[in-house]
Amino acid sequence: MHIALSSTQKRVESIDILRGIAMIIMALDHVRDFFHIEAFIGDPLDLETTTPILYFTRWITHFCAPTFVFLSGTSIYLQSLRKSKSALSVFLIKRGFWLVFVEFAIISLAFSFNIQYNFIFLQVIWAIGISMVILGLLIWLPYHFILIVGLLIVLGHNLLDFVEASPNFKPNFWWELFHSGYFSVYPYAPGHAIIILYPFVAWTGLMVLGYCAGVFYSPQFSVEQRKKYLIRWGVGLIVLFVLLRYSNLYGNPSDWKVQKSYFYTLLSFLDVNKYPPSLLYMCMTIGPLLLLLAWVENIRSSFFKMSIVFGRTAFFYYILHFYLIHALATVSFYARGHSMQELAEKNIQLPFNFLMPGDGYNLWGVYLIWIFVLVVLYPFCAWYDRYKSNHRTQWWLSYL
Repeated sequence: MHIALSSTQKRVESIDILRGIAMIIMALDHVRDFFHIEAFIGDPLDLETTTPILYFTRWITHFCAPTFVFLSGTSIYLQSLRKSKSALSVFLIKRGFWLVFVEFAIISLAFSFNIQYNFIFLQVIWAIGISMVILGLLIWLPYHFILIVGLLIVLGHNLLDFVEASPNFKPNFWWELFHSGYFSVYPYAPGHAIIILYPFVAWTGLMVLGYCAGVFYSPQFSVEQRKKYLIRWGVGLIVLFVLLRYSNLYGNPSDWKVQKSYFYTLLSFLDVNKYPPSLLYMCMTIGPLLLLLAWVENIRSSFFKMSIVFGRTAFFYYILHFYLIHALATVSFYARGHSMQELAEKNIQLPFNFLMPGDGYNLWGVYLIWIFVLVVLYPFCAWYDRYKSNHRTQWWLSYL
């Protein structure tokens, strides 16, 4: 019994380390969104205008959402080892709808700072929530059937790219909600609109596969067996990414192209689609994730201890970091002498209040603000982590 408990603790710790690292990197992307001088006037992945450091500042954050979604599925499998199917199904469905509500009511406000709620954003929390609801229904099915569903979605959803490539194709709300929407705006009342950032189906497939990967953390696998499988599948996904990407045949809606130098050709090769997450995007991100999961099981450091805190309080951290970053952006907005009236006079139609396109800081400033955000958030997350540990019987904590 003692050995089993110790093994479980290690497994959860390794998952929290990677989830925490994803949270840390994610904050960099959101600080860049709110503070970089080119945030609303250029694409950091546009090879015609970007710089290597700007490109990789954005590109490295591609690992955040798939890590969080995949490991959410893995954590759900771990819960299935100690909960009945009925209890887990009810919990997932309730928590899934709760996350959708949080996206509408809490995250959208943090994103826009618009108390009139003119815009509702469907971001990653929405995608995780609706995926949890679906997984809460799927867990009643046999494991191998669940695995087949996940594989069909992840491997097959890019077939829809051929439909979208038709010159007469026009997506509607449901198509973009399911597959291809990215900053797609759909009014639902006068002066109010839903903005789709994360079409959910591909993310659901990724969560389902994360759930199925949780079997490697069950008692039937030793630590060494688990590491062997994680390394094998991680290397396999990276090889699949390289081969498919090189072929330009399938797995991503846009091809890579030869650029002005070998280095920029590499950047083109690595630039794969996140909205929705293409097969190649998922191979490129989940492959290294599996290798890191195998690696961190036997390594401990002070950085990993900090990561564990953020990983254990990921949802709490996610909400706080958006409000903190937007609050700092608001202070910066007024400190630079701007006003909301100025935005109205210039007819700037951003769905985010207190942001001025073309007004911000260079990347060094972005990185300094990012570090400041992490320093401010850490004690709050550490306090909440201790509170959760000391109040495990309080049911509501499982929803935050």
